[in-house]
Amino acid sequence: MGLMDQLGQAVGGMMGGHGGHNPLLQAVAGLLGKDSSIGGLDGLVQAFQKNGLGDIVNSWVSTGQNLPITPSQIEQGLGGDLLSQLASKAGLSSGTASSQLAGLLPDLVDKLTPNGKIEIGGLEQLVKFVQGR
Repeated sequence: MGLMDQLGQAVGGMMGGHGGHNPLLQAVAGLLGKDSSIGGLDGLVQAFQKNGLGDIVNSWVSTGQNLPITPSQIEQGLGGDLLSQLASKAGLSSGTASSQLAGLLPDLVDKLTPNGKIEIGGLEQLVKFVQGR
């Protein structure tokens, strides 16, 4: 089992028991890698900030309560091209992917930033978090 498979399983368990082979979770995990086209977790947060959703994404990073996000705001934050890429990798429509991401991203970003700030190596943080280290 590759790292991405392990990560997908771990994130699936962490996010309430979604299937260990959830392709959308695996696509998101790839997005958080430091060599991803978006620039990892920092790039993901910056994309939402740049697209007018700074208040929402900043709430996920902070130690306070996470603000909810709608599927249309997911598309706004990620941009249509990136959303389409994630959906395609997961074998989903863009609409289905944005709906699932609206439930996934707030908790995932929150768990990747337990101290209220983005630290270098979001993917590595996630692996450590899910392994309990």
